Order: sequence, then structure tokens, then C-alpha cells
Amino acid sequence: GNMDRHHYEMFTKFGDDGFLLHLDNARGFGRHSHDEISILAPLSQCCIIKRTTLLRLQLLAEPEYRLSDVMRESLLQDPLAPVLTEPHLLALDRRLQLILEAVGKCIDTFGEATVVANDTAQPQSPAADRAKLDT
Repeated sequence: GNMDRHHYEMFTKFGDDGFLLHLDNARGFGRHSHDEISILAPLSQCCIIKRTTLLRLQLLAEPEYRLSDVMRESLLQDPLAPVLTEPHLLALDRRLQLILEAVGKCIDTFGEATVVANDTAQPQSPAADRAKLDT
């Protein structure tokens, strides 16, 4: 139910030297029992995701690297620990599955080559292009 992240304000007091101001109501993780599915609209509508992002999300869904476990361990170092309650941590895993399901539907509809943008390919060097021309 945390919908405030869908907008921003522009600080323009100094004219062209303005900057973006993101607002947050300090409830970033929302209610653990409510998953705001509309937040997935950009993903479901555009149906495109970077390969590196998808691989990271898939890794965080694996039992040995589960997102809730990684987050729990990371937050133990915070002086305000516990930052998130156990239900909130478990909600991260559930929500991650919703994201992966949305990507899966996109892939089923449009195919992996269209949905998953390959951002891992190394650009060819200009010397490789010249070598092709020489042959």
C-alpha cells in the first residue's frame, strides 16, 4: 500500500539549478500482509527487464540466498535493529515471487529474447571491427 514512491517534486527555487526531491512517508515496507500489485504495472506493461537484474532476483529466490535471510543478516548490524519485523522480512520473499511471476508471464507472452534485455554482452573493440574489414 505504499504508493508515495510513484511521484516526485522538483525543487526549482534556483531556476535551472533545481533538483529532484523524492518524497517518502516513512512507511517504505508497507503492511506485511498487503502486497500492492499495482506497483508491478510498469513491469507488466513494458515487459522488459535487464538480464543482470533478473539473474539477481532469481538468485535471491534460491533457498541459500533467500532475500529475507540476506536482509535479516544485513540489518543485524544496524544500531536500530530490529529494523524490520519477521513478517516484513517474509513478505520480501513473497513479493519477490510476485515479481518473478510477472516476468514469467511476460516471457510466456512475448518470449525471452524480447523481455530480457541482454546487458551482459561485452561491446566489441574497434580493432575487432577493423579485423573484419581486412579479411
